[in-house]
Amino acid sequence: MPGPAGGDFSEEAAQRGFCPPGGAEAAQLWLHHEPWGCGPRERAIAITEQPVSVSVPVGYSFSLRCRAEGRTSLQYQWFCQHQSVCCQIPGATKQDLPITAQQTQLYTCRINDLYRNAVFSDWVKVEVHQCVARGLPPRLWRGEPVIVLNPTEQRVEVGKPLQLQCAAMGVPAPTYQWYRNGNLLEQQKKKKLWITHAKVSDSGTYLCCASNSHGEHWTNAVDVHIGTCRSEKFFATGKIALLVGNNHYQHHPNLIAPVTDVFELSLLLEQLGFQVVSLLDLNKAEMATAVSRFLQLLGKGVYAIFYYAGHGYEHLGRNYMVPVDAPQPYAPENCISVQRILQKMQQQQTALNLILLDTCRKWYNPECALSQVPPLEPWGNTVYGYATSEDAEAYELQDGEFSSGIFMKYLKKHILQEKKVTHMLEDVLEDIGRDPLVTGKQVMEIKHTLKEARSLTDPICPLGAAPEHWGRGHEPLSKTVTFPCGAQAELCFHRLFSNMMYVCAKLQPPPAHVADARLLLCQPTEKVDVAVLKESRPDQVESLFASVYKREELDCVFQLCGLQKIQTDVVLQLDLHYTQLSTKQRTCESQRTILQKSLLGQFFSQSNYRQPNCPRTPARASSVCRRDASVLSTDPKGQGSLRTGSGHSLPSSNPSNSSTEPEENDESDLSELCSALLRAGPGQDCP
Repeated sequence: MPGPAGGDFSEEAAQRGFCPPGGAEAAQLWLHHEPWGCGPRERAIAITEQPVSVSVPVGYSFSLRCRAEGRTSLQYQWFCQHQSVCCQIPGATKQDLPITAQQTQLYTCRINDLYRNAVFSDWVKVEVHQCVARGLPPRLWRGEPVIVLNPTEQRVEVGKPLQLQCAAMGVPAPTYQWYRNGNLLEQQKKKKLWITHAKVSDSGTYLCCASNSHGEHWTNAVDVHIGTCRSEKFFATGKIALLVGNNHYQHHPNLIAPVTDVFELSLLLEQLGFQVVSLLDLNKAEMATAVSRFLQLLGKGVYAIFYYAGHGYEHLGRNYMVPVDAPQPYAPENCISVQRILQKMQQQQTALNLILLDTCRKWYNPECALSQVPPLEPWGNTVYGYATSEDAEAYELQDGEFSSGIFMKYLKKHILQEKKVTHMLEDVLEDIGRDPLVTGKQVMEIKHTLKEARSLTDPICPLGAAPEHWGRGHEPLSKTVTFPCGAQAELCFHRLFSNMMYVCAKLQPPPAHVADARLLLCQPTEKVDVAVLKESRPDQVESLFASVYKREELDCVFQLCGLQKIQTDVVLQLDLHYTQLSTKQRTCESQRTILQKSLLGQFFSQSNYRQPNCPRTPARASSVCRRDASVLSTDPKGQGSLRTGSGHSLPSSNPSNSSTEPEENDESDLSELCSALLRAGPGQDCP
């Protein structure tokens, strides 16, 4: 007989107090693998509908159902177990067991035939909530999950156990899935989240999703602090990161490595509790909007990281990032000033500002002064990590499908270290200095005013309400598409970057009358928008996707790129080509589904954007140098070699005189860009 936990009845279950109908004697029979009512025809009874567990409020009326088939007429008998006592329910001899919930109990049903053969249904649990908030469940409740207990904020010392608990009503009883900082926790699928020995890395924002066949419901998000935060020497009130990688340029050589570098850094920062937005291929207006959105979420005590990989240059000691639509030659008015971003970050009273520039720093005008940047504000909270030194190039390493900058190769090795951030960067600097491939070519540079031993691993202790959540956001839920022939396809969605999504389709086992089925995913011809939806192809992003998800299990995959440009809902069409076995005719059936624009371009949504008080097209493989410089490749023997790129994109003749060049974008420029972008709509490339 099945035990109450759903598995076979065992001696361990008996010791816990679970007893089958019939008492200890029946238990001994089962322990010796002799079925109750054993006989050669015992398997003649087949249960066709098992009862299901439920979670309901006290006084709620419902019925447990059990259905079976047999060679003779069948008899039913229900049993219940409460506090280790198992007993037969008098008069409960029908297929349905009406119940008015009073207390939590276990139930099972015995079905026997005229030959004294018998089988037992699964044990199910009727969980009864004695105290629920007024108005729960709602009047027209259909059994969808209803949260009755939310987790609460926890402060736990390192090494001590961490427990979070939630509860939900539902018919059938809901299943649970916990998340930390928006990331699914594979091992936490119960009402109680339990971590035996809490670590600093377990700090973050937790919430749980309760779901059943009728839908899903999320608990409130709560913050968990590992370590005695207020007594800890340093902590962050929040951790926010903006990562930008520009690869596909309109007027400059395309790059390769920023795709991989942004992706890998985003994963590492999420491990450290950062809320991360990772964006690919932004024009000037989009970069300005992303920066302003980033700035408005910063606040007192926040740890802020800004990372940029792409074309760049240095002029008069100021660093400029080159948007994908910047014309030739480089000019400050067409680019974004890093120093201006830092000034705005400091005005938000952040506890730590970390600027990581993975770009070349060649001087735009060799005749200009080495540096005329005003000194940093004396707040002692700023760190610059340059991939290379002044007037020097940054290199990348090519190894098979993936390319990575030399700077990122060593940064990802050390960034999770629990030490002062400047000491962590010094370890990166030393490793780059020991790399024979760039000896004499690339030396990392660190500038900082950090007066406190703050680390990226410091715990998060919000002041008041938790900060507004940002990041990749929730991916659209998977959905099942059913064709007229009865065949079904699962449509799922995966975000590799905040403005790039993969749409994947997999055909489920087709009905018997369908053969040689093939699934295609496309946009309807009357709605074709090749700038947004295009079939995925082997490139750097494709390789990343294949490394994260099992591409071989999917029938078709598309990239949705440049989500910030989407102004309308996206219509997808699934075409099923198959052969009807009865007629041997080839047939095509189509189904359409709509992706709402609000789910796709969340980060750039006008409704989600407010201007601060102060001021993915897919990457393509390229052999040109990274950061306007040279490329490191790996030969089949694994030995790295230095390879010169196709040339510098810096102007080589008659650069404009520094006295006539406009200054970098000032505060009003950024504000005007953002306002213009909002007026024009997210689909415009320029304000």
